[in-house]
Amino acid sequence: MLYIVPTPVGNLEDMTMRAINVLKKADLILAEDTRTSGVLLQHFDIHTPLMTHHKYNEHETVSSVIKKLKEGMTIALISDAGTPGISDPGFLLSRECSREGVPVQTLPGATAFVPALVSSGLPCDKFVFEGFLPPKKGRQTRIDMIKNERRTVIIYESPRRLAKTLEQLKETLGEDRHVCVSREISKLHEEHVRGTLKEVSEHFNTHEPLGEIVIIVGGQESQKDNNEDDYNKAENDKAKKQDIGNAQDIIMGHGKSKNKYKK
Repeated sequence: MLYIVPTPVGNLEDMTMRAINVLKKADLILAEDTRTSGVLLQHFDIHTPLMTHHKYNEHETVSSVIKKLKEGMTIALISDAGTPGISDPGFLLSRECSREGVPVQTLPGATAFVPALVSSGLPCDKFVFEGFLPPKKGRQTRIDMIKNERRTVIIYESPRRLAKTLEQLKETLGEDRHVCVSREISKLHEEHVRGTLKEVSEHFNTHEPLGEIVIIVGGQESQKDNNEDDYNKAENDKAKKQDIGNAQDIIMGHGKSKNKYKK
């Protein structure tokens, strides 16, 4: 059995009891960085053996991991922070397990983009996860696609590239598109900066960002949506006027009835 286990993105108290128990009972833990994960395991008194598994070696190690799983070992996969497979190693191993008929269970738990999305104040009923944009080749193409996306868009970014990315988004999407930049999720200095691309871009031009960054971009408001809003507003106004007119007729009718009885 392969267990995919989320680990805290900042606050160690976000570690679940089930995650701790799975890591303690596993025969082997695959870790993105054994030094980083070692600190986490020591904190929770977990002594399971570690093996390095990251994007630079996963293609070479996946076969041996599958072999161990087929032999009956229970293996847990963790990343440095968050849920493996979400902008971290995990997809390749999960896919190969699926192909080879090896059971996979993913525990619910910490990830950066969900709290960033829900805290943004932007629609979260429909959204697109972009992860990290390409650093060079294909970057503008992806941004052009985001321009016409009507759903809320989630982007991961590093602090050193944030100002540049916001500027590129502003140039392509327009300075009035709404955005929220979240950083240091679940940590002491967690922050959410909300506004238009123009306002948020200006903020981070004068305030150096620190920590992991999540950018939440509002979807494009289509002309159809605007027309529907205008139509609904017109219909509501029409209904209100009709209600007022009916009320006035009733009041006038009552007045006439009173005059009739006075005669």
